Amino acid sequence: MRRAGRRGRQAQEGSPMENGVGQEPGTPESPTAEGIPAPRPPRARPRLVFHTQLAHGSPTGRIEGFTNVKELYAKIAEVFSISPTEILFCTLNTHKVDMQKLLGGQIGLEDFIFAHVRGETKEVEVTKTEDALGLTITDNGAGYAFIKTVCVGDSIEAINDHTIVGCRHYEVARMLRELPRAQPFTLRLVQPKKAFGELG
Repeated sequence: MRRAGRRGRQAQEGSPMENGVGQEPGTPESPTAEGIPAPRPPRARPRLVFHTQLAHGSPTGRIEGFTNVKELYAKIAEVFSISPTEILFCTLNTHKVDMQKLLGGQIGLEDFIFAHVRGETKEVEVTKTEDALGLTITDNGAGYAFIKTVCVGDSIEAINDHTIVGCRHYEVARMLRELPRAQPFTLRLVQPKKAFGELG
């Protein structure tokens, strides 16, 4: 026995579903010349808008319409009138250099994006005493590798004057592994810009 009225409330099998919404009950499909219903045009997906700030301090900006990290950086740079290459990495929901809050592949609707930009450049001379240096390295997916431990958040710009901008973290780790032991080498590091009065 079928109950009357239930059919109008449930999406029928084969009916178009856009953003989880079926056709309005009682809305007829527009027939074609052959009497077969014409396909409905797809609904435009809503554009997601995110709030962003420069981590060292800035007004809040709004960004939308990006599909990857490079496009995200370009949108942030446009809002703050800076070059996308100034952005080292982004954190979610904290302005601090927190490697546990790094922007990854997914951003939630309520997430606030903080962009960490280039600060001071420094050179550090290191002598490798063991095969491993004890550094954990990651990258931002847009051409910068940076350190997750010891000099947290510092971007590695060059090893012995050989630029590594554009390299993935595993390529940088391999280069460091291949350096000879007991021979000093130089890392050129870029610190993220710090807020006024921020220590470290």
